[in-house]
Amino acid sequence: MNQFLNVTTSLLASTYRCWQGTVADKTTEQPEQTLMLFDQENDAECRQVREALTKLNLDILIVPCPKGGKNLEALKAKSGKGDGIQPPVFVDNNQSKAMQGAKAILKHLNQHYGQVSSATSLLSKATNEISSTLAATVRLNAGSHALPSNQPELPLILYSFESSPYARPVREKLCELELPYILINLGKQQVSDMGPATMRWSLKPYQPLPNTKREAFFKQHGNVQVPFLMDPNTHQSMFESTDIVDYLEQTYQQ
Repeated sequence: MNQFLNVTTSLLASTYRCWQGTVADKTTEQPEQTLMLFDQENDAECRQVREALTKLNLDILIVPCPKGGKNLEALKAKSGKGDGIQPPVFVDNNQSKAMQGAKAILKHLNQHYGQVSSATSLLSKATNEISSTLAATVRLNAGSHALPSNQPELPLILYSFESSPYARPVREKLCELELPYILINLGKQQVSDMGPATMRWSLKPYQPLPNTKREAFFKQHGNVQVPFLMDPNTHQSMFESTDIVDYLEQTYQQ
C-alpha cells in the first residue's frame, strides 16, 4: 500500500470510529505492575479496549496475537480452553485477575482505573459493531494475520494513541510480526494538543500540560509526535510511520 493510500484509509478508519481513542484523561496514575493485553490489531473488541486505554491514559504491554501466529496458539494452550480463548485477554497482576472480552475488561478498567463506559462509546451497540467492522475493512484487515518473524529479546516501546492515523500502520506491522511492545499512550489532554504536531489548534507556542507524559516527551524531543518507536534490542529510535515500518520489516521480518 503506497503512503498516500495508507494514510487515507487510516484516516477513514479513525473517522468510522468517530475518533475514539484520541482524548486522554488529564491525570492518571500508572499501576505498580505492568498491565498486559493479548491483542489483535483489527479485532473489533480489541479496538474498543485500546480506545479505553487511551482515554484512561494507561500504558500497557501488548502481546500481539494475529491469526495463524505462535502467540495465539500459546495463549490457547496456556489457557487450556483451546479455541474458546480469543483476544482480547487482559491480565492485571495488580488485582491478580485475568479476563477475556471487551465487556469484562472495560468493566474492570472502570472499577479500578477510571471512568470509562462499559459500552466504550456514545455509539449504540449496533453502530459500534458496524463502525469497527468498517474500520477493519477499509484497512483490508491489515494486522490480522501473522507473518514469519525473528523475535526480539526485549519488548519494543511505542508511543502512540489509538486513533492516530499515522500510528495505526505501525501497530498493524507489530501485530503481523508478533512483536511484543510496551504501548505508551500519549492521548490529547487539552485543546492546544489537537491537530497534527506541526499544525496545532493554537496560535500560542505549544506547551503540554505540566507533569504529564506529554510534557516529559516534549522536553526530550521538542515536540509531541506519534508514532515514536524505541527498540532496546538495537538501541534504535525513530519517528515517522514509513521509516518505522521499513525498520521493522528489515530487522524482524523473515
